[in-house]
Amino acid sequence: MADSLRIAGIMRESIVDGPGIRFAVFCQGCPHACPGCHNPETHDFNGGSEVKIDRIIEEFDKNPMLAGITFSGGEPMCQPDGFAVLGKLVKERGKTITIFSGYTLEQLLARAKESKATAELLMMCDVLIDGPFVQSKRDLTLQFRGSSNQRVIDMNKTREEGRIVLFEG
Repeated sequence: MADSLRIAGIMRESIVDGPGIRFAVFCQGCPHACPGCHNPETHDFNGGSEVKIDRIIEEFDKNPMLAGITFSGGEPMCQPDGFAVLGKLVKERGKTITIFSGYTLEQLLARAKESKATAELLMMCDVLIDGPFVQSKRDLTLQFRGSSNQRVIDMNKTREEGRIVLFEG
């Protein structure tokens, strides 16, 4: 079981990384390297720093006003074991999980067949912002995303209905 994550940084209060006031964890390492990426410093898998999950949850617990946590990047799905451990701790506190991924939900579901941690992480996720950032589809008016090809998916309704349901919030 993972006890740490390689991260680029943490934002203790964010209103742009998902619904409500969020604690955002920016993981280190990304295979997508999308041109025009908002966080290019997170691409190098050897960058950032290794941080104990206990330390992250300790910081998270300091703010009772948080709606939940956001896993961003980098690519959180490249560290599914650690994020699944952190996700369980967040869910035990009754908070929500938003995940930004350069993979589409369909790609993540295929990965989940090979990775128990990826499957667990998807089951815990309340909102998924999926798909790579595409510079030619950049749109600053979109909520929680940078380009129009990306979807903001309500994962709870998607699981309930057995089809992709976009988040309305």
